[in-house]
Amino acid sequence: MPSPKTHYAYLLPGGKSGIADSWPECEKKVKGVNGARYKGFKSLTEAREWLTGGAKYDIRQKKKMPEGVYFDAGTGRGKGVEISVTDKNGKDLLDKAIHSGLLNEHGKHLLPKGKTNNFGELLACRYAMILAGMLKKKKVMGDSKLVVDFWSKGMIKKEVDAKTRALAFEVAALRREFESQGGEIILVSGDDNPADLGFHK
Repeated sequence: MPSPKTHYAYLLPGGKSGIADSWPECEKKVKGVNGARYKGFKSLTEAREWLTGGAKYDIRQKKKMPEGVYFDAGTGRGKGVEISVTDKNGKDLLDKAIHSGLLNEHGKHLLPKGKTNNFGELLACRYAMILAGMLKKKKVMGDSKLVVDFWSKGMIKKEVDAKTRALAFEVAALRREFESQGGEIILVSGDDNPADLGFHK
């Protein structure tokens, strides 16, 4: 399990930046601020380096990951929930499954307002399995324990909204088919996920 984050760096439009010692403190600075960038770190040094490097989500040192298709969802750019599907090197793959007009300038798909991050993770998992089939990859990896261990298996509480439940059952059917052909859905650390959108509380 990844170490907990102890510092939260943020960069606001206009150039104001800082490092908070807790997520609630950082959240007060960035919540509702369009274009705010923020990210959790295990050390003050890492947080400072990220800010000094321009607070770019795309620049991360990650360990070498196995072949496969990776997925994630996040709200790191402050515009709502985005989904990301990439190869092991972080190269975007969504353009092979979604019309380019529905992708943003970063190669990600921004969901309509009101969608939760968990819904985004589930949708990203769906696209990852579709793309794995197209690309003849046997591994699909993501960092959402909820999606990997429960929702993608159709294990979802009745209290969850109907659209999310319907998507979970669709994804579970896709997963059964994917696994019947030798595929695997694997949980990875958010720190190592090449599709990671840059922020973990």
